[in-house]
Amino acid sequence: MYYFIINPHSGNGKGYKICRKLERHLGKACVEYEIFLAKEPGEASLIARRLTEGCREPVTIVAVGGDGTVNEVLDGLCFHSSVTMGFISAGTGNDLAKSLRIPENSGRSLKRILYPRNHKLLDYGVISYGKEEVFHRRFAVSAGIGLDGAVCHDMMYSFRGKPQLRFLRYLLIGIKQLLVARPAKGYLVLDGIQKVEFNHIYFVSVHIHPFEGGGFRFAPGADYSDGKLTLCVAHNSSKWGMIPALANAFIGRHKRYKGMRNYECREVEIHVDRPMAVHVDGESCQMQTEIQLRCIQKKLRMIV
Repeated sequence: MYYFIINPHSGNGKGYKICRKLERHLGKACVEYEIFLAKEPGEASLIARRLTEGCREPVTIVAVGGDGTVNEVLDGLCFHSSVTMGFISAGTGNDLAKSLRIPENSGRSLKRILYPRNHKLLDYGVISYGKEEVFHRRFAVSAGIGLDGAVCHDMMYSFRGKPQLRFLRYLLIGIKQLLVARPAKGYLVLDGIQKVEFNHIYFVSVHIHPFEGGGFRFAPGADYSDGKLTLCVAHNSSKWGMIPALANAFIGRHKRYKGMRNYECREVEIHVDRPMAVHVDGESCQMQTEIQLRCIQKKLRMIV
């Protein structure tokens, strides 16, 4: 049985157009399927939970949208049954699609899902945050605290317009957030053993996959099946000193820069001395001073 959870608003309406195409293609294919539209934030997660909770039969859940839609579906899945996940890219950033080399063409992606040749067991991450009430949320691609979280938060609540303008909008928001960014003092605890302190943290991004923010490769060595998180810590006494590193992360050059450090671990605690914006797969987790993240190895079965 195939269940398609579609965000019709993804890609500024691209999700709705793909939904119409899928209905035509699926009508010709001899498969059982059902389509669900997730029109409100959090709805995709609720649908995924309802479809898989208590289910003992093999099911394929297909997320149609961007990285945020994948995040919601993943967060809602119950892994009691044989759950396989598929993905049809309809977003604007599409970091997961870049990493897994999923076609942009929805017809080709659907063909892979209906007639799969290859499945992969992928890692995913879990973030925990909050003091009075602790929240837990899964993430498929990356999570972060600081400047990257502020940019994602700003994009979520301010971006409207054509997908072609997304990069320009992202660039302008990134410049704005960089101008107002203030570093924080803080430290990381890697695997409960190694403590690393920093005086000028601008952001810490935590990766399952290499990409973030629509193509920034902050973790070029990230491997989605090794059971490890790959961290990128941006720390510099001068924010302008980070510009060459940010530019090269976007164009894909991998050089060591002062103020950019990478680590690998299975779990990490991140503490900063003042609240900073947090995101998971581009979705906002508001402002936090402490977060904990861990990697769940090869639990997500996905068609690629």
